[in-house]
Amino acid sequence: MNSQSSPSLPGSSLDAERRSRELAELADGAEVDVLVVGLGATGAGTALDAATRGLSVAAIDAHDLAFGTSRWSSKLIHGGLRYLASGQLDVAHESAVERGILMERTAPHLVRAQPFVLPLTPLVSRGQAALARAGFLAGDLLRVSARTARTTLPAPRTLSAVETRHLAPALRPTGLRGGLLSWDGQLTDDARLVTAIARTAAAHGARVLTRTRALELTGDGARVRDETTGQELRIRARVVVNATGVWAGGLVEDVRLRPSRGTHLVLRDVDLGRLSAGLHIPIPGETNRFVLVLPQHDGRVYVGLTDEPVDGDVPDVPEVPETDIGFLLDVLGSALDVTVRRAHVVGAFAGLRPLLDTRGEGGRTADISRKHAVLTSPDGIVTVVGGKLTTYRRMAQDAVDAAVAARGLTAGPCRTASTPLVGAARPRTLAQLDVPARLVRRYGTEATAVHELGVQNPELARPVVPDHPVTCAELLWAVRHEGALDASDLLDRRTRIGLVAKDRDTAEAAALDALAGTARTA
Repeated sequence: MNSQSSPSLPGSSLDAERRSRELAELADGAEVDVLVVGLGATGAGTALDAATRGLSVAAIDAHDLAFGTSRWSSKLIHGGLRYLASGQLDVAHESAVERGILMERTAPHLVRAQPFVLPLTPLVSRGQAALARAGFLAGDLLRVSARTARTTLPAPRTLSAVETRHLAPALRPTGLRGGLLSWDGQLTDDARLVTAIARTAAAHGARVLTRTRALELTGDGARVRDETTGQELRIRARVVVNATGVWAGGLVEDVRLRPSRGTHLVLRDVDLGRLSAGLHIPIPGETNRFVLVLPQHDGRVYVGLTDEPVDGDVPDVPEVPETDIGFLLDVLGSALDVTVRRAHVVGAFAGLRPLLDTRGEGGRTADISRKHAVLTSPDGIVTVVGGKLTTYRRMAQDAVDAAVAARGLTAGPCRTASTPLVGAARPRTLAQLDVPARLVRRYGTEATAVHELGVQNPELARPVVPDHPVTCAELLWAVRHEGALDASDLLDRRTRIGLVAKDRDTAEAAALDALAGTARTA
């Protein structure tokens, strides 16, 4: 492969060969300073934080990068406005700070400003509108306190009815008084963020090992199983960090969680009039909860989200109940002039928030604080739970601080607030790349290398699925550099083709060919 088709960060490539080699090193008795269990955003972030402090790191997951909650989010990096409204000032400020770090320093290629419109329909009283307007102004003060530039996030303002419908033509015009425009951070893709974090950790020396299941954690390591071979081995570590999210209580006793289900619908943008902005649609009867309508760059729109408690065993992939779908469609119907029926829902997904149970039984999960917690067990295992995608970096920092303290490790200071993720560059640099903008939004500076694969072989430049932009070159890149080991890794996480079952079926052959080193068009 020529230099144009190589990663932008040396040592960041993850593939099956590297996984096998590094797992064999651990099986032979190599000890690491830190073993991280779980490779969602927080676990990958913990691996990166520890590695950039000069610690030796192994990070494992029973499945794949971003297999759990981290791929089921609203794809937002938000400034904590909801938490400000509920009086959680510390959580709100922390969110705003972390949003600024991602947008301006560590991942400007993956996070950009997204406009949102709150339509002032007859269901929104003038008092509610005034409260929302004050909230958006307070959110802008959060931006100021976090030292995020105005050029990064524009100011909120009031819209006329004409301006409102220009941004969202699908809104019902009858009784529309105008709208409130605000801005927040939108991720190109949450699973791609996790992949970038994990690859950056690998570039700093971390061993990133998917398909490696933790069977038992101890104060000095873990008994694990290689899920590709069934072989069991022991990984020796000076300290273990449990970052398994909603599954954390299954590995460490006395960790009590109250999972909450957040459901999103997947719609085609043509069915919603091709929105130019996202929407905040107030939930009837609620003063501070909204359904979000989130246009994507792939012709799809996500609509979410619910906040429902989940009891019983935690599934690997949560199911979406019809009640959640009906609820979201009903709220859409309260504001839109177009009719969105059940048949328009081409996909749906649900994620489980790992909320720390500090309230005992009862109460709504929507009312539980999103503040994270770091717990150290008597045998020295560090568990990090709670929080949210936006604050993954701070959660990781606190987890590594606790791990260093628990075992008296010699480590440097946290460096992740100024460590760019693979593909990151200044917006001006990204804008000058002579490749499709869609690739830049997904790969940053590596977009040139991905594009070059298609230039070298035009068959790779063709879309995997008709009317969907992902190309065969992207699948091949994921196998060679992003640690994809099977078709599910490719279709459900490195790309999001799999969110629509019909598209996933069409793309299966191309995914299998990419794994074999070739590619086929649909």
